[in-house]
Amino acid sequence: MTTTPAAPSDDLLSVAMVTLGCARNEVDSEELAGRLEADGFRLASDPEDAEVVVVNTCGFVEAAKKDSVDTLLEAADLKADGRTRAVVAVGCLAERYGKDLAGSLPEADAVLGFDDYPDIAARLRSVVAGETHQSHTPQDRRRLLPISPVERDASALSVPGHAAATKDVGVGGPATGPRAVRRRLEGGPMAPLKLASGCDRRCSFCAIPSFRGSFVSRRPSDVLHEAQWLGSEGVRELFLVSENSTSYGKDLGDLRLLETLLPELAAVEGVERVRVSYLQPAETRPGLIEAIADTPGVVPYFDLSFQHASASVLRRMRRFGDPESFLGLLEQIRAIAPEAGVRSNVIVGFPGETEEDLATLCDFLEESRMDVTGVFGYSDEDGTEAASYDGKLDEDEVRARTEHVSTLVEELNAQRAEERIGELVSVLVESVTDGVEGRAAHQGPEVDGTTRLEVGSDGAAPALGDILTARVVGTDGVDLIAIPEGDR
Repeated sequence: MTTTPAAPSDDLLSVAMVTLGCARNEVDSEELAGRLEADGFRLASDPEDAEVVVVNTCGFVEAAKKDSVDTLLEAADLKADGRTRAVVAVGCLAERYGKDLAGSLPEADAVLGFDDYPDIAARLRSVVAGETHQSHTPQDRRRLLPISPVERDASALSVPGHAAATKDVGVGGPATGPRAVRRRLEGGPMAPLKLASGCDRRCSFCAIPSFRGSFVSRRPSDVLHEAQWLGSEGVRELFLVSENSTSYGKDLGDLRLLETLLPELAAVEGVERVRVSYLQPAETRPGLIEAIADTPGVVPYFDLSFQHASASVLRRMRRFGDPESFLGLLEQIRAIAPEAGVRSNVIVGFPGETEEDLATLCDFLEESRMDVTGVFGYSDEDGTEAASYDGKLDEDEVRARTEHVSTLVEELNAQRAEERIGELVSVLVESVTDGVEGRAAHQGPEVDGTTRLEVGSDGAAPALGDILTARVVGTDGVDLIAIPEGDR
C-alpha cells in the first residue's frame, strides 16, 4: 500500500524537500513533509516544479557544510525562471548557525531552526508572502534538558523526528489506530525509523550534541505505531537510527528497553527484517549483542563506532577502548553469529596521533576483519574541544595518512567480501530496472555495498521488496554477486 499524494490544485502551494546527510535527516524530512501535506501543501518530487524548495542541510563536517551551501545556491538559481518563489534552509546546518548562516547566505529566503518545525506550514506561507523571518541565535541545545536522563521531559521541546502519532495529524497509516506524522518521500522497501535523538557523550571532535541536544528516546509505543504504518506502506526492512542506539531507554528508566523492543518490531505485519545502526562499543552490552545476533527477524549487523584503536588517541577523543577490548567485542559477536556484518568509521590524523598510534590502528583493522570501514581525515570543528588541542598535524600529513588507511581498508574490505564466497545470504531486492540488485543481511543501506543477483530466465522474475536466499559466487570490491538458490 502506498499513500496517494493530494490532487494538484491551483490553491495549494507546492513544496519540494531536498534532503542531505544521514538517514536521521531522511526521517526529519518526512516528518516535515507529513506536516506540510496535512496542512494543505502539495508535495512536488522535483524542485524545478515547486514554488517552495526546502533544503534539509547537514552540518556535520566541512565537506557536508559545503555541499549544503552549494545545494541552497543551486535551489536559489531556480527562482530566476519565476516558478520557485522561496528557498528555505532547515536541518543541522541551519540549526547550528542560525542567523549567522542567514547573514552569510542571502540567497536563502529563510533559515529555520528545529523550534520552527511544529509550525513549518505557517513559516513557509509567511516566507512566500514576503515576510521577513528572524533567524534564531544558535544555542547549546544540551542545556535545554536536565543533566540526569531520567529527569528529562522533552514534550515541551521540538525534537525532529519525534512527533507523536495522533489521529489528527499526518497522512496514511494502518486501517485502525493513529496516523503517522510522516509522509514517505522514497518508495523503496527499506525505511529509516528513528529511535532517539541527541547524544550525551562528549567526544572532543564532535559538535553534534551541541545542536542536536541531549539524548532523548522516543516512547516505544510511538516507535511501534510508526513501524506499523511503515509496514502498511510496503516497507520490508526497518533501519533503526539515532545518534547512539546503545543508550536507548536510559532516559525512560530502562537501559535494556531496546532488547525488549526488537522482537516487537520484528513481529510487525509486513516487516521482514529489522536493522540497528550506530552502536557505541563502550556501551554495547552482552544482552544487546545477543538480542541483535539471535532475535528472529533482526539481522546480525553491528555498526560499531570505534573511531580509532590507539588507547592514547581514544583518550584524547574522550572515548574508551583499545585493540584488545575491541577485538574481544568482535569475538563475542562472532561467537553467536559467525557471519554477522560489522562496519565502523575511523578518524585519521587526530591531534597528537603518532606513527605508532597509526600503526596500532592499521594492525587493528587487519585483525578485525570488518565488512566496511569508513575513513575520515581529521579537521577542526567549530566549538569542539579538539579544535583547541595542540599537536595538530599539517593538512598534507593528515591527507597522506588518510589515503594510506583508505587504501588499506579498501583491500581488507574486499578480502572480507571474498571470504563470503560460498555463503548463503538473504537478499532484499531493491532494484530491478538494470538487473536485479539488493542488499544482503550484513549490508546496511547506502554505505555497505550491494548484492547483484544473477537470475536465470526460468520462473518468475524477482520483484521489488522480495527477500531471496542466494549463494555468493563472486565479488566486486565490497559488492557481492550471488545466485538465488532456486536458480541453481
